[in-house]
Amino acid sequence: MANAPKRPFHTASDAEIKRGEVSDVYFARTVQILTHRGDRKRVKAEVYLKSLPEDWPWGILAGVEEAAALLDGVPVDVWAMDEGTLFEPYQPVLRIEGTYVEWAQYETALLGLLCQASGIATKAARCKKAAGDRQVISFGARRMHPTLAPMIERNAFVGGCDGVAVTKSAELIDADPMGTIPHSLVLMVGDTVEALKAFHEVVDAKVRRVALVDTLQDEKFEAIRVAEALGRDLYAVRLDTPSSRRGDFYRILEEVRWELDLRGFSHVKILASGGVDEYEILTLNPIVDGYGVGTAIANAPVLNFALDIMEIEGRPMAKRGKWSGAKEVYRRRGAPRETVVLPAGKQPAAGAGGGVWDPLLKPLVAGGRIVRDLPPPRTVREFVLDQLSRVPLETLRRQGLRKDF
Repeated sequence: MANAPKRPFHTASDAEIKRGEVSDVYFARTVQILTHRGDRKRVKAEVYLKSLPEDWPWGILAGVEEAAALLDGVPVDVWAMDEGTLFEPYQPVLRIEGTYVEWAQYETALLGLLCQASGIATKAARCKKAAGDRQVISFGARRMHPTLAPMIERNAFVGGCDGVAVTKSAELIDADPMGTIPHSLVLMVGDTVEALKAFHEVVDAKVRRVALVDTLQDEKFEAIRVAEALGRDLYAVRLDTPSSRRGDFYRILEEVRWELDLRGFSHVKILASGGVDEYEILTLNPIVDGYGVGTAIANAPVLNFALDIMEIEGRPMAKRGKWSGAKEVYRRRGAPRETVVLPAGKQPAAGAGGGVWDPLLKPLVAGGRIVRDLPPPRTVREFVLDQLSRVPLETLRRQGLRKDF
């Protein structure tokens, strides 16, 4: 009989991460060398990036709560932007200060927490900005390692998604999971209408009735059939049409809308999923009422944050290509993209740009203890959506986008 693997899932445990064991080996060797030399210098280091993926003009910071948990108990002082803050390149999002040999082994994990979470939150924010008032649900957990599903969907939610599909993820954001029916139910029952009737008979009435209409037959005729079967009880139809059958997805959706309206089913909404991203959303908005976004969010490009020493024992010191000296970031209140970066200790000149300038880097950890109340995911999401409301849709543009956008 084959031996069972020593570790059934190839992931680090919470305890291993907390002990600093998820670390590039050169940090361990650096600590070994500096300890041998008796080097106890205090340093200040900053986390920021020079550019965002695909020339995005802004990002959404996420992973701060996990970063705080990582550094809780480590003898450092940390300042960070609030989770959910909209930021741009060359703006430090976090500053850490302490004796280098006491925290160096946490750099790898710290960056990993911020880079992936922020990438997911940013992509979700872009999709939600594109969708406007239309619903966006995170459907992408199946594209990633299952141990990451709660992290992925939590950050998709704080980035702006209206809901998540995975039960465990929904627990993390204190919400009910959202979803329709899978193709497998239709296949097992053998007919779209019969599958929907079974769902209607068995599942709690508080769950909206949404019919998946692309499993076996033409989407238009399936949509008509399920609408006639459930009438006012049918909330929406969802099209997840595979690319091999799709053709012009917009025209298929448009046809379904026409046929439903013609028969008095204007109350039935249309949901789209399957390879959808912010650019597809912008194209489909005239017809679609909501979206399920999977791979585009779950597999969002990570944000390439780097952590670099900026001061050693109070003296400005940084590698070439980096601006030495600790910095502060200020934002004009109510204007998420009017931001200045200044040397630490300096403030925007009186009257600069008018209004009040708020510091974005705030105490997070002091002497190894978390000193900031960390808001729940729903509060972070509201903060993100407020900022997005002040960001022009134009910031989603990419060259060659279809239609008139």
